[in-house]
Amino acid sequence: MAKYSTFDAIGSSDLKSENEIPSESCELGHSPKSVESSAAHLDDLHLSDAAPEEKIESENAKSPVIQSLFKNVPSVIYFATKDEAVSAMPEHIVKHLKWKLSTITPAVIRQTVLKIGFSFVEADTTEDWIGTWGKHLKNSSFKRIKHFQKVNHYPGGFHLGRKDRLWENYRKMVSKYGSEAFNFFPETYILPADLKALKEAWGNDSDKCWIVKPCASARGTGVKVIYKWSQVPKNKPFVVQRYISDPYLINGSKFDLRVYVMVPSIEPLRIYIFKDGLVRFASEKYSLANKSFANRFIHLTNYSINKKSSSYTSNDDDTMCQGHKWSLRSFWDYMSNSGIDVEKIQATIIDMIIKTIISAEGPICRMLKNHAKKSYNCFELFGFDIMLDKDLHPWLLEVNISPSLHTKSMLDSNVKGPLVKDMLNIAGFEIPDNQQFSSEDSSYTNFGNRHKPLRNRKLSSEEKKKHALYTYKYVDVNSDILTTLTLDDLQCLVESEDELCRAGSFTRIFPTENTSTYFNYFDHIRYYNVLLDAWERMFHSDRSEGIKLLQEMCEKMLLEKKDDKEQPNLETELKSEIVPFEVNS
Repeated sequence: MAKYSTFDAIGSSDLKSENEIPSESCELGHSPKSVESSAAHLDDLHLSDAAPEEKIESENAKSPVIQSLFKNVPSVIYFATKDEAVSAMPEHIVKHLKWKLSTITPAVIRQTVLKIGFSFVEADTTEDWIGTWGKHLKNSSFKRIKHFQKVNHYPGGFHLGRKDRLWENYRKMVSKYGSEAFNFFPETYILPADLKALKEAWGNDSDKCWIVKPCASARGTGVKVIYKWSQVPKNKPFVVQRYISDPYLINGSKFDLRVYVMVPSIEPLRIYIFKDGLVRFASEKYSLANKSFANRFIHLTNYSINKKSSSYTSNDDDTMCQGHKWSLRSFWDYMSNSGIDVEKIQATIIDMIIKTIISAEGPICRMLKNHAKKSYNCFELFGFDIMLDKDLHPWLLEVNISPSLHTKSMLDSNVKGPLVKDMLNIAGFEIPDNQQFSSEDSSYTNFGNRHKPLRNRKLSSEEKKKHALYTYKYVDVNSDILTTLTLDDLQCLVESEDELCRAGSFTRIFPTENTSTYFNYFDHIRYYNVLLDAWERMFHSDRSEGIKLLQEMCEKMLLEKKDDKEQPNLETELKSEIVPFEVNS
């Protein structure tokens, strides 16, 4: 039986080239040092599968840091799965690795950060933590985040995570661009505001059933299927959605797909999709009989609900299509071996994901600028819940901004362990700026190294002019924006290439050389999106050539800095004008 690798076939020429970076550029260095890894607060984890304290002596152990592809650009922490061999982080770095716990920090996150040497701090006990994983923050909390800290949410992420906001953003896109381009979200009404419109739709389709959902709930809480007008909650805030009554069935049961999507940057927009995920089955056979609608084990696919069913069968093998939960990889194998065009379904899902995120990109960008100090402070993992109808058309059910990362089974661990590892590596956790590291550890001398012009610098007047030019006149995908690259351009491109190199089992779906058509759906043309789009179109077939160009630019900047008799201060650097680097198109 041939194995079908999830989402590998989509945009194959683009995706292949994105991952074909020279091995010496992406290779994680090896360290001869072996220091006992930190296992602080291990007794607080209550993990049955937590790795014990151990020394890693293997010559094949990976470095605990990922070197940048480019000189004078900071390295980031390397996160590993529980079974990977990783050299211990030097003690002078470990003492600064602090992770703020929250009430919802899942075990797999704790285990992953613990392995690399983090210690845990409780909320409000210190402000020197580097990362955290928790609930969505209030706007005022985003403003308090320091420049070196990362949180797992964006301000305004609720524009995707709340069912009412998700529909409002989608409805705006339909009104602007038509239902042919946006045909993947079931007809929806927001109560009580849309009660009259719902009544009209209900009267025209009296034989149809509907599904009622709270606007901001998760895991099936408060969800029910209805078929009588008397069952509609008329005076309370609910989402009422046309029920997908003809789902594609496997073994007589309905199911949905949990697809993991990461957005490490909202401006410029960069979107990644994980190559695995979950398929959750209803634990009882599907039926449209009126008496069945009250049975949540028939009509809802949430694990948190179906695990309570006496019919529920667990599955610990992520390679097998059995029980009521499968891995997404196994599902694609099953569908492919059943003669189904998997590539077509995946392409439609990717299109759906990109359009959905773009629908909320505007408000999230505005809130990020208003409430966060830096774009570095935020990243987000989304859980897209998708259902296939009998014609294999994908429908978006909802987007989760805090997808469950609990690992109740071996299947969960095998999917979510690598997911968390690669997600944290893409996020790119750096050491705080104000920490100085000893040069005697040659393997780590680049760890805290920063070239100020690429960090926290204001745009020069020439750069502002270039931004205005290309956001104002962008009409032609054959833009000459790459003809002369500025320091600001260099920072954007370097971050993008470094991030892509750390993608692991994630595949970048935006930008690629084929995604410029999505520019039509943005509420504003943003300079960095135009820049990355042009870069992808020029270098997608030979990423090594683009990386080489950026490496030469970084080297030139480093040499120029070393040649200066007087070290430039920050004020001088902030005032620096455009530094041209010619790109041959």
